[in-house]
Amino acid sequence: MTASTTTPSPQPAAPPWRDRRRPAWLLGLAVPALPFQAAALVEVSGRHVLWWWGPFFAFVIIPLLDALVGRDQENPPEEAVPLLENDRYYRWCTFLYLPLQYAGLLYACLLWSRGMAVPDALGLAATVGVVAGVAINTAHELGHKRETVERRLARIALAQAAYGHFFVEHNHGHHVRVATPEDPASSRLGESLWAFLPRTVAGSIRSAWHLEARRLNRRRHRTWSHRNDVLTAWGLTLVLFAALATAFGPVVLPYLLVQAACGVLLLESVNYIEHYGLLRERRPDGRYERVAPRHSWNSNNTTSNILLYQLQRHSDHHANPLRRYQTLRHFEEAPQLPSGYASMIVLAWVTPLWRRVMDPKVTAHYGGDPTRANRHHAVRPVPSRDAR
Repeated sequence: MTASTTTPSPQPAAPPWRDRRRPAWLLGLAVPALPFQAAALVEVSGRHVLWWWGPFFAFVIIPLLDALVGRDQENPPEEAVPLLENDRYYRWCTFLYLPLQYAGLLYACLLWSRGMAVPDALGLAATVGVVAGVAINTAHELGHKRETVERRLARIALAQAAYGHFFVEHNHGHHVRVATPEDPASSRLGESLWAFLPRTVAGSIRSAWHLEARRLNRRRHRTWSHRNDVLTAWGLTLVLFAALATAFGPVVLPYLLVQAACGVLLLESVNYIEHYGLLRERRPDGRYERVAPRHSWNSNNTTSNILLYQLQRHSDHHANPLRRYQTLRHFEEAPQLPSGYASMIVLAWVTPLWRRVMDPKVTAHYGGDPTRANRHHAVRPVPSRDAR
């Protein structure tokens, strides 16, 4: 009698990986629509304080949603990355930010030109400033890419905040010097946001100019020329502001400056929290070690990651600057913030609270030895609770 043989039934193929958050990326477009939201809320409620809707949305609603929605540490599998990178849907989620951004700016100028009470006008300027600040983040995503259209859109997005030199300094300065004392955009342990701000703004301008002058000199071009990307970026802002002042009247100029300042404050507050106290070690040859996930603070809070195109997965961005936002990964070795960027920005504005929360985390990250951190010379760090 012949023993019967059984052929194992084939296992069904695993379904292809899908981005569960795919539809949610369009929610990022809620940010450039903030001026329209503010106007609608004022119209419906009659409460003029809602012209300040932008800051309330950014620093009250988003932290609450971060707490309610929670975190997502899922990484896309590597086999899904090429498909994700080539899916133009994700690019359009960033491209569409710009027309909404400038529509909101034009609408704000129209309202300012018609006459508003100063507190209302300032509230609208702060709301537009939130749009400008997040637009710098959109420009950050676009400016790292090789495609010409994306790099040009990045410069357009930066014009509203008058921070076009960021395109040069961030790509060619910050990414080279990140988490070192030489980087103006890396904050130091014990350094307050308010001490960091003048240092990073002035240092970034100087660095961008130096980098661009060096690039042009290598190509035997004059520094003061139309080839200078810093000059052309600043010129784009001058043209934009002059056009708006011509169209709507000089009354809009003070509010354009206010919204630009708010946008810069938002950007540099983010810069402050991204690398606070983190330091790359020097190798025996005098050069700094390669950038690793441990040199950036990260957050997996879902809501703020959606609105900021996963800027909070900052370690992977520094290790792989060309990697698109939808494919950025969480690393276990990366130090984690207690909450999303929106919450941490508010904390950074109150120096004692910031230091009470973050200084022990920096010290713990370095095994209880704060001398291994990127330290501010004038302030003694708070010791880690783990080291007490």
